[in-house]
Amino acid sequence: MAWRTCVLLLCVTAVLADGDWLEVDLEQGPVRGQKHPGGDLYAFYNIPYATGPSGEDKFKAPLPPPTWTEPFNATLEKIVICPQHDSMPELLVEQQEDCLIANVFVPDTTEKDLSVLVYVHGGGFVAGFSTLFQGTQFIREKKDFIMVTFNYRLGIHGFLCLGTEDVPGNAGMKDQVELLRWVQKNIASFGGNPNDVTLVGSSAGSASVELLMLSKSAENLFHRVIPESGGSLAAFAVQRDPLEIAKTYAKKINAHAMVDDMFFLERFYKTTSIDALTAESFFDRTDSTFLFSPCVERNRNGAFLTESPLTILKSGDYKKVPMLYGFANMEGLLRINFFETWKNKMNEKFSDFLPADLQFQSDTERLQVANTVKQFYFGNDPVSNENILKYVDFFSDVIITFPMLWASKLLVEAGHNQIYLYEYSFVDENTVPVPHTEDVRGAEHCAQTFAWLDPMEPLLETPQFQKMRATVREIWHNFMKTGTPVPEVLEGSSLLEWPALGVGRSPHMVLNETLELQGVLLPERQRFWEDIYEKHYLDSVPPRSGAGSIVQKNMFTLLTLYVLFYFTKNIIVD
Repeated sequence: MAWRTCVLLLCVTAVLADGDWLEVDLEQGPVRGQKHPGGDLYAFYNIPYATGPSGEDKFKAPLPPPTWTEPFNATLEKIVICPQHDSMPELLVEQQEDCLIANVFVPDTTEKDLSVLVYVHGGGFVAGFSTLFQGTQFIREKKDFIMVTFNYRLGIHGFLCLGTEDVPGNAGMKDQVELLRWVQKNIASFGGNPNDVTLVGSSAGSASVELLMLSKSAENLFHRVIPESGGSLAAFAVQRDPLEIAKTYAKKINAHAMVDDMFFLERFYKTTSIDALTAESFFDRTDSTFLFSPCVERNRNGAFLTESPLTILKSGDYKKVPMLYGFANMEGLLRINFFETWKNKMNEKFSDFLPADLQFQSDTERLQVANTVKQFYFGNDPVSNENILKYVDFFSDVIITFPMLWASKLLVEAGHNQIYLYEYSFVDENTVPVPHTEDVRGAEHCAQTFAWLDPMEPLLETPQFQKMRATVREIWHNFMKTGTPVPEVLEGSSLLEWPALGVGRSPHMVLNETLELQGVLLPERQRFWEDIYEKHYLDSVPPRSGAGSIVQKNMFTLLTLYVLFYFTKNIIVD
């Protein structure tokens, strides 16, 4: 794919370029970064921020990072990625269980106490890596912030949740918390201010950022958040019943797996190879999930999340930090590649496409709700080429927009008064039209993210897009520095005054060539899904504390009998 080619070329260039070195002292030991080939900043790659447990311990929380005495050359000889289904050529990629590395990009400046931007990559919690996208151009423009990117464990490796001591769950989220702790300990060595950290994430990274805000384990490790196109209430963000998911998938890998015995279920996953655990991509699921994702854990030391996001949002029991919160206007384009096969399946059995966070008393009720949803989007017509835009709307709403709008409502009701809501709708002549339309274009999933990150093909960008990029970067930079997207409207500025979201779900900013402050965002579609979720929402639960393993029970019984026999024998002898 084109984006992968660009990333690979960037990495090779970084390795081959000669340049100055910058050495900093971390708690782990000295680290040397190299001047970036584009100049004006230093890049530190592949710094271990923690040690990833391996072998049968691979699902445990991260361990302390390694230490060294000689300078660690933080160059990009290979792209280190966590185990996942689809990786790049082995020549340039190193996929390994111990994959917990951070990259730090530092502007070439003598200034200290720089703001810090930590980017959480997306990929449905099953794919992605730290160097997939970078913000070096943004750093060069502003010269007043440091950017950190990093890996975290993915898929089954990162999000298997059995509720046992060895597989408690949320390994990937605990990696993210550990990265934030590493930033607190070490970012001052790079010239950064640990008391001025902004989290930004896209897609699953966006859901991660919101979950981090709700988690007690990450409290006080950051100060502002920018979740881009993904929220904690999305069906893909948290597993509904992690133990049942683990059992079902174990049976899929091995039909003979003894999934109802916890001892054997845990043993099965601990001894199954990483290759087997990453054999499936999970991207083609129709229920708006990618199967393995964060979970609600049993209440024990070290847990990342012990209550469901909905419970926390309703209670308001979390640290409230400023939020720049929003999505693109055609998020559902992330499912456009499935349209040709899914349109027929939707006509045959639309209920298969309802999100996994809905529950029903019977199959009849499920079919009734499915018909109601289909009628709302498609009327009496079948899903077809003629109404493909409604297909896009449907997937926009069930995966991204409704969960985020629902969360924004609950956040405000909980007293969170620093939320700045937006919809990104910019398109230009380079935006590919929606298939089966004459010339309808929309901003795709995470389009706002691509507006501030480094361009993939800068020579092909239109002047309109370059102008839009400048606007997005100005807004994001304002928020990073002040906690508001528009701290002050100056004469001649293209920015508008932007009030925080209120209890009436208004206002929101439309981010386009011309900015426009509007009222309630997608009110009809919000109300429609609110009614359904009020009646049918399936909340997340922790792994059930089953009766235990048959083998464990029998071993305990035998041990008890042996002890009784031993002491009885000794008493008789005495």
